[in-house]
Amino acid sequence: MALGRSYPETGGKNESAVHWDMICDLRRGPGGRLTADGVAVLEDGRFT
Repeated sequence: MALGRSYPETGGKNESAVHWDMICDLRRGPGGRLTADGVAVLEDGRFT
């Protein structure tokens, strides 16, 4: 979760005071993991 709006001078369009930031850099290799409700959805760059 993030607090605050995006910077318009960087091209950001988010005007919400509170919002979610999705991180897309889950590279292939050890360590990249995305979970939903405690279940792995993406591991090491591959969907499970």
